[in-house]
Amino acid sequence: MQGPSPRGKKLLVLGAIVGAFALPQAAQAAPPASVFAGTVPCTVQGDGVDFCGSTAPARTTVPAFDGVPIDVNVALPDPAQFGSGPYPLMMMFHGYGGGKFNLATMHRFLDRGYATFTMTDRGFRESCGSPASKAAAGAACDNGYVRLIDNRYEVRDAQEFAGQLADENLIDPQKIGAIGGSYGGGMSMALGALKNRKVLPDYSVVPWTSPGGKAMQIAAAAPNIPWTDLAYSLTPNGSTLDYVDDAPYRGRVGVEKQSFVTGLYLSGLGAPGFYAPAGFDPTADLVGWQTKLEMGEPYGAEAQAIIDEITLHHSSYYIDHTIAPAPMLMSSGFTDDLFPADETIRYYNRTRGQYPDADLALLFGDFGHMRGQNKADVTTALQNAENAWMDYFVKGVGTKPTEGVTAYTETCPSTAASGGPYNASTWATMAPGEIRFDDASSKTIAPNSTTNGAFDPVSGGGACGTKPADDTAGAAVYKLDAAPAGGYTMMGAATVLADFTLPGDTSQVAARLLDVAPDNTETLVDRGLWRPATGGPTQQVFQLHPNGWNFAEGHVPKLELIASDSGSGALSSYGRASNNQQPVTVSNLELRLPVLEKPGSFNGLVGTPAQKFLPPGYKLATEFAALSSPHPTLSKSKLEVKGSKLIGKIDCPAEFAACDDLEAIASGKLSGHKKAVKVAKGKLSKVAGGKSKTLKLKLTSKGKKYFRDNSKLKLTVEISSAEVAEPTTEKAKAVAKGK
Repeated sequence: MQGPSPRGKKLLVLGAIVGAFALPQAAQAAPPASVFAGTVPCTVQGDGVDFCGSTAPARTTVPAFDGVPIDVNVALPDPAQFGSGPYPLMMMFHGYGGGKFNLATMHRFLDRGYATFTMTDRGFRESCGSPASKAAAGAACDNGYVRLIDNRYEVRDAQEFAGQLADENLIDPQKIGAIGGSYGGGMSMALGALKNRKVLPDYSVVPWTSPGGKAMQIAAAAPNIPWTDLAYSLTPNGSTLDYVDDAPYRGRVGVEKQSFVTGLYLSGLGAPGFYAPAGFDPTADLVGWQTKLEMGEPYGAEAQAIIDEITLHHSSYYIDHTIAPAPMLMSSGFTDDLFPADETIRYYNRTRGQYPDADLALLFGDFGHMRGQNKADVTTALQNAENAWMDYFVKGVGTKPTEGVTAYTETCPSTAASGGPYNASTWATMAPGEIRFDDASSKTIAPNSTTNGAFDPVSGGGACGTKPADDTAGAAVYKLDAAPAGGYTMMGAATVLADFTLPGDTSQVAARLLDVAPDNTETLVDRGLWRPATGGPTQQVFQLHPNGWNFAEGHVPKLELIASDSGSGALSSYGRASNNQQPVTVSNLELRLPVLEKPGSFNGLVGTPAQKFLPPGYKLATEFAALSSPHPTLSKSKLEVKGSKLIGKIDCPAEFAACDDLEAIASGKLSGHKKAVKVAKGKLSKVAGGKSKTLKLKLTSKGKKYFRDNSKLKLTVEISSAEVAEPTTEKAKAVAKGK
């Protein structure tokens, strides 16, 4: 039988192609009509997204593990674009007093192919917060009060709901992301720290499995403006340092951030919110805790019990860390006076030391709670970074995001673009230089030295607010020289080291770093609240919260130490004034400002970071301990005698802009002398960074006499420069030619 003609073959091929297009395609699974075992109905939207939930004031509740009705929304992406699942899941969490997100907000991740889940945390709004929700649920709401992100309740709620979605084959149990800001940042921090575990009501930590037994895990988290130690963030005592490996809440109960604590307490009630009656539940006694804090000092065992409860069960830093956390992109606002950058740096430092290969990144800028300005440039950069982080670690697509640290500086006015971005591989290397200021005098912080509330984050003028640069009466005030031409940029935490004398045990010290402009107005750069050790004089250290800030040419950095950072009322007082505040004496103060400029900039004004002061019980963070200390060195460790001079070369490190005001002193063990004797001394005014320059040391009379009779000598050369806090020494050989 004769085969088809060439033309016929073409027709057959064409027919096959047409037929292939005409064949019925594999049927896609129909979107679910409901989720959570039929309790929450779903509706396919016009864009193909399947939305399961409601929009306020309506509610769609699901019983939590203990029966409390929790208002939830779930959405699944368009199957025509992303298939029928199971999908990676993005859990999205709201701020304090807020509620579940609507569909429009969930589209951020739906449009990237994620299923999304959001809930109103127990105790707020339609999760037993509103009168209507309580009436509808009856006794089921009896225990549905706010628990401040208790690992056993709010955190477990989210885990159990994700497990139910996994059992319904809607989501991949190993591809779950957690994201949220503020209260939601605390939630996503806790989920990331737990990773593949959950905490039961008896505080035991067990594997996280779905109700049907599927192994569950957080693949990545992106906490924004979170706390890691809630007690410290609300009542700091100055025990956190940004260069130590472990920074738990140590020492006495701290100073209440009064305007924030009061504002949060009232806003939670007004959400509406449900707080347990005073004394009803010691693990969630918001009413009793608020009353105790407002009573003030002296804080005894009852107050310490509050700190212990909040740290241990409501703070991610204290979650069992015998396993590495999920990959975390942690973002904090430099101008956020509620949950400042200390909160993420604390967690970063400990995790980096314990798990060097953990996937961690930090992002800082002018955003977050008050005083944050939340400029579009930095918030857009943050959102892009979060998207890339989740896509890679949760979905497994894209290139691995850059880790380490990214920072944007605060700028004024509010319409100005943020500075940066500035990047570093570690927090320890973020600021290569340091500006140091010393004042040996003795000053007294008067008990009545308080602010007028102009810079209060809740009632003040915001991050760029100004006031006349009058020194606070009774404050210990320290003013640096005006910034030189070009200015310099602080990046990190200002450190105060001094001898303090403190009578009594109820007093505090509040610190404010200010930028005084040539027009005699000042702007707040950063602040801190501290409980110094009593007695003294005792050398002590504390830090203000980190910031990125440019001190422009002619602007003067001013440090004020005052008795309280408070105004006239609870909502205008950043730090609550202490009961029975006593005068505090300060002497031998050193202020250290970390800066982006290299050592040697501005003719030696910028130095290398000084050795960190470690209080008893502290250790350096791994990344700080690993830092090398660059300093000027002697080329090839060799010197040559020529006439009355000892000649060599000095190398200035490439990490320096320059080495300024160099001095070298050479000493050697001469016969007839029990100790090393100075044999030569010389100076150089400047050596450019990365360059070498000839140094001529003038021989002393003993040195001249020695080299008249000898040709060689082993030396110790001490080299100092304006950039290095302490001189460095190295071994060298001196040779007299021709002998």
